[in-house]
Amino acid sequence: MTHAAPPITQDLLTVPRRLAETGRANLVGLTRDDLMATLIAAGTPERQAKMRVAQLWQWIYQWGVRDFAAMTNLSKAYRAQLAEAFEIALPQVVRREVSADGTRKYLLRIAGGHEVETVYIPEEGRGTLCLSSQIGCTLTCSFCHTGTQKLVRNLTSAEIVGQVMVARDDLGDWPEPGKPKREERLISNLVLMGMGEPLYNFEAVRDAMRICMDGEGIALGRRRITLSTSGVVPEIGRTAREIGCLLAVSFHATTDAVRDRLVPINRKWNIAALLDSLRDYPRLSNSERITFEYVMLKGVNDSDADARRLVRLIAGIPAKINLIPFNEWPGAPYERSDWERIEAFADIVHKAGYASPIRTPRGEDIMAACGQLKSETERARKTRAEVAAEAGLPAPPRVIRRPDAPDHPEG
Repeated sequence: MTHAAPPITQDLLTVPRRLAETGRANLVGLTRDDLMATLIAAGTPERQAKMRVAQLWQWIYQWGVRDFAAMTNLSKAYRAQLAEAFEIALPQVVRREVSADGTRKYLLRIAGGHEVETVYIPEEGRGTLCLSSQIGCTLTCSFCHTGTQKLVRNLTSAEIVGQVMVARDDLGDWPEPGKPKREERLISNLVLMGMGEPLYNFEAVRDAMRICMDGEGIALGRRRITLSTSGVVPEIGRTAREIGCLLAVSFHATTDAVRDRLVPINRKWNIAALLDSLRDYPRLSNSERITFEYVMLKGVNDSDADARRLVRLIAGIPAKINLIPFNEWPGAPYERSDWERIEAFADIVHKAGYASPIRTPRGEDIMAACGQLKSETERARKTRAEVAAEAGLPAPPRVIRRPDAPDHPEG
């Protein structure tokens, strides 16, 4: 079932402030406790509030309904009261691109006219939605196109959950109201691997994931959700305790000298500090293992010595190593490792006892692959010289056209 999605409004910090400033509060992204407080503040009797939360939760998150008038187990008077005080608002789809391999990339507009990208990756027997947690990124990882876009702000929990709901709309992935939940789902897994560092937006990410994991709504188990971090060490234990999802770490190097260059957060929390914080994660979160993500950069981090050093570093941590062929982007300062080199690296890791799958690049033709996300408007604002400067490359030569030259695009 598809429902129209009005433009999203920005979550405010308190219920009274929301109601005073916006007139209508967005219910998407509120935890159960916050939703109850919001309803009570708007006049729902306290003795009814718990029941109303359960009813609304099911309509919004299990069935994807946006129209209060369609919520037929609520009285007409209460539905009218809800419609006057609240809205169920999602990000606006600006553009949807579909790759030759079936990957879908959504450009979404949120409060303030900002844009973020979300990617759906269909696979045999499953479908994974890659979520963004920030507009831009503060980490400036040198191999990542997203990292060349400066951080604008954190996303709200509504804007994070809204990405899931928008994608379910587009895919027709909502069950019909009143009928049992479907066992087969097009979106079966979530990964927080899009724009931004999730652990620099911890509270909003935590609340959004708790909503997604709630069994009476979107109902994705915690082992269906993977959070990827570049290594915000103080928040890793908190993630285990308060979210409990699977963890992936953007590792990418086996020495501090190389990781300082590839993942600058390493200058704050180095490899030793990061690994120390990871050793207890499987126990605290009841996870089977941690995924180490390792992008393969030609001549930078892909030697046999790197592979052997990697398995020594992670010794004692239940883990698998995801090897990611570098996804090139315009002006990128690196090249993808040769396939034979990637396979040789994987073989060393595998023989040491670790699973070492090589990730198949998906959505490259629509710039939706790992490390390629960057909002279209941000790309459009950049001159060629600015893109080159951000990537650490020399500025391209300026092209001066003769008045009689044919009109054709540059580059």
